[in-house]
Amino acid sequence: MARKLFMIAVIGLGGVAVLLWLGFWQIDRLAEKEAILRAIESRIADATVALPELPDAERDQYLPVAVEGRIDGRPLQVLTSRKNVGAGHRLVVPFATGERRLLLDLGFVPQGAAMPDLPPGRIAVIGNLHWPDERDSFTPDPDMSSRLWFARDVPAMAATLDTEPVLIVRRAGDDIPGITPWPVDTTGIPNDHLGYAITWFSLAAIWLAMTGILVYRMRKPEGGTA
Repeated sequence: MARKLFMIAVIGLGGVAVLLWLGFWQIDRLAEKEAILRAIESRIADATVALPELPDAERDQYLPVAVEGRIDGRPLQVLTSRKNVGAGHRLVVPFATGERRLLLDLGFVPQGAAMPDLPPGRIAVIGNLHWPDERDSFTPDPDMSSRLWFARDVPAMAATLDTEPVLIVRRAGDDIPGITPWPVDTTGIPNDHLGYAITWFSLAAIWLAMTGILVYRMRKPEGGTA
């Protein structure tokens, strides 16, 4: 009996130790992720700079830029939904600055609203460079006939609109009636580490309780004789 109790205690306490380690590891990951998010938010809000000659998706992600140019073609409509607003579309257009053609995310138009008139002349844009990772194996292919897309796929959109594979997400600059800027932020970056930590700590508590109950039942003397 003593040997069985010892083995149960070893397994039980070992399991608790592993689960606690996983919980504290998630706490460490939470701190790291929060530091990363603060760094991204700080970069997003930095002072604007001129558009780099050769933007790099890793080095220049979220870089704030100021550009001037004109909308040089019809928009692509990206089906999406905005919290507390509802369904609608992002409008992505080719944007000509003179020597360069880029992708410009103008912002959000609610579902059912009339397509706004796009300014014919040059406009000033303040925004952030972005290469969003929105497409996965479940994302439908775009409907090219209606110019309806289901994710911002920068390389594919650039090929469709004959631009550089560089997307600027507008957050300020000249106003465009009917289009609300939807700036880059960190809300779409998952940070579930606190929830994972709570799960592991809860499992550790349950494991410890079950181990205690099992040991108690094994140590409890059997009932009296008939």
